Amino acid sequence: MTRSTKIVATIGPASSTLEMLTRMIAAGVDVVRLNFSHGKAEDHIERARLVREAARTCGREVAIMADLQGPKIRVGKFEHGKITLHPGEPFILDSTCTLGNQERAGLDYEDLPRDVGPGDLLLLNDGLIVLVVDRVLGHEIFTTVRIGGELSNNKGINRQGGGLSAPALTAKDMEDIKTAMALGADYVAVSFPKNATDMEMARQLAAVAGQPHQHKARMIAKIERAEAIRPGVLEEILQASDGIMVARGDLAVEVGNAAVPALQKRMIRLAREANKLTITATQMMESMIVNAVPTRAEVSDVANAVLDGTDAVMLSAETAAGRYPVETVEAMAAVCVEAEKSEVVQLDTDFLNQTFGRIDQSIAMGALFTAYHLQVKAIAALTDSGATALWMSRHRIHVPIYAMTPNLASQRKMQLYRNVVPLPLEASADRDTALEQAEELLLSRGVVQRGDFIVLTIGEPMGQPGGTNTLKIVRVGA
Repeated sequence: MTRSTKIVATIGPASSTLEMLTRMIAAGVDVVRLNFSHGKAEDHIERARLVREAARTCGREVAIMADLQGPKIRVGKFEHGKITLHPGEPFILDSTCTLGNQERAGLDYEDLPRDVGPGDLLLLNDGLIVLVVDRVLGHEIFTTVRIGGELSNNKGINRQGGGLSAPALTAKDMEDIKTAMALGADYVAVSFPKNATDMEMARQLAAVAGQPHQHKARMIAKIERAEAIRPGVLEEILQASDGIMVARGDLAVEVGNAAVPALQKRMIRLAREANKLTITATQMMESMIVNAVPTRAEVSDVANAVLDGTDAVMLSAETAAGRYPVETVEAMAAVCVEAEKSEVVQLDTDFLNQTFGRIDQSIAMGALFTAYHLQVKAIAALTDSGATALWMSRHRIHVPIYAMTPNLASQRKMQLYRNVVPLPLEASADRDTALEQAEELLLSRGVVQRGDFIVLTIGEPMGQPGGTNTLKIVRVGA
């Protein structure tokens, strides 16, 4: 069975060699994430080169996603590297402090004293430490420790309920977008966007960086601020983005762990309805950083995201710094395949009361409907931009979609689309010859056998992006 859900893997110290990348891609990685919170521009450029080389070795393409650091608000450094806070103790966050101690810590975000007030809860180190704000005097925030623990250099700070005014795109992010464009990133993930404007600015910066039109990176909004999930705001961010990441780490700190599962389902549903992509991320197989097998809870978590309809599930430290990068990818792939077997197809319900404003979208929906009711072996979409394949991939159907394109950039981007297998095809300008070439490609890959039915979509005249206007039912080899 072809796996529909895609796997995004972060690369880092444990996975930056050509040999390890080749093994990971062979195990099932579809998208490689470069985490710009760590490393220099030269490191990311070299890693991207290795990813492309490893993909060539495996005989397939993968997408590269550049993940921007964003305005991570952190404490400063400590005189002895770390301290231990105890419940009931006073503690001061001081934007002018250069080296912290048991009484106070510095801040890398000078405006934090202006963003908080008495009664606010500040969550440090991913919510493991909780401070209650007592008062704010100038550059000092006086707090009482509610939940203590070890606090070390540069740990993150969130305000429960959100509301911090830090801009989504920092000066570092703006430079990193240039690097991402230089290394040919297919996707750029924007951290902590609060609204559609943040995403539009990122898209403009990427355009100014000078990528050729056909290689424009797609924009992924990482939903991790409380402001981003407010009614109407998430919908606006979706419209300004090509997809979203359900970034459950920082989001959980701001809204509470218990709220995240329902939010995950809502976000994935809204994204699919808006014809946008989704990635579900954070701690999906966290225990495999040190263990060779996942916990049952992690297996259920991955399966649940698959059943929610996510396009991709993501690995972070598991593949960047873990002991078992390849085994983790294999385990995640196996869970995805099993979960997909139990998916319920509701195409007829999906299409009720639907109207389509574009011919190519109507053809895409017609292909799905026909393939489902005829129970064909495959859908073949001859596409340049990949738009037809994207529309098809928004609906559950147990028929694989093979997107055939001469456009390398489109082929790589479609690696993130659920249930889409992108294939290179330099199709003839003659329609009948192109259809024969598509059939032969599926035959050569063992996808179909002579006598099987397939559904083909194509645009006439050939070679015009956005021009899919023909649906054909074909018996292979007839």
